[in-house]
Amino acid sequence: MALAFPEIDPIAFQYGPLVIRWYALAYIAGFLIGWRVCMKLADHFYEGEEPTKRQIDDFLSWAIIGVIIGGRLGYVFFYNPYHYMENFMEVFEVWKGGMSFHGGVLGLYATILIYAPPRFIPVLRLSDMVCTVAPIGLFFGRIANFINGELYGRITTSPLGMVFPNTNGLPRHPSQLYEATLEGIVLFAVIIFLITKFDALNRKGLITGVFLVGYGLARFTVEYFREPDVQIGFVGNYLTMGQVLTIPMIILGLLMVASISQKPKDD
Repeated sequence: MALAFPEIDPIAFQYGPLVIRWYALAYIAGFLIGWRVCMKLADHFYEGEEPTKRQIDDFLSWAIIGVIIGGRLGYVFFYNPYHYMENFMEVFEVWKGGMSFHGGVLGLYATILIYAPPRFIPVLRLSDMVCTVAPIGLFFGRIANFINGELYGRITTSPLGMVFPNTNGLPRHPSQLYEATLEGIVLFAVIIFLITKFDALNRKGLITGVFLVGYGLARFTVEYFREPDVQIGFVGNYLTMGQVLTIPMIILGLLMVASISQKPKDD
């Protein structure tokens, strides 16, 4: 027997023409909690070093812009380019959904590369701080996907199967919750463990590498339970687009971890 889908209104609240969706609140929660954690990291690990708390405050607005622009353009180019070539103005209709994590990563890293060097902030140090808190945003984002009844899984006979709205009525994997658990809770726990037990933040780039590998493996695995994007289907009759985009992340992350683990700790 399939689990009942908790029909939660995607609109958190509405006041006249003002509509606030859970998806927007997920982004806000991810950025604000991530910002607070970064401030704690700066206070505990980087006293007297870059980035300072003021610089983290300043970078928050850059990060928001990078994630939104990168995430949207990533979805447009990676997942549905032909549709947006014919309907160009829809590129700007972000409120209708359509964001790519891989694009968000590229947009965020572009802002790091633009923001950090002129302020003499080590790029990998800022990247490590961002990667420490990225699982927080991933967790809230996947929960919002679940509330919206989108990005659901493949048909299953598993007792975890759930009938999502606007589908064919057959039980499907709640793959959004799988991703929230692995990409969010588990990955964040692993990173915090490495920071607290092995002083990983004093090895510039190590947390970035761990994040790339951890996210990549989690996403690659869950894609076997997630329904492929209907406009793309399978790439090469086997892999999904999410898996294809994740492979370079895993390879880069492994190379970073292997290289940095052999170096002494930063002074």
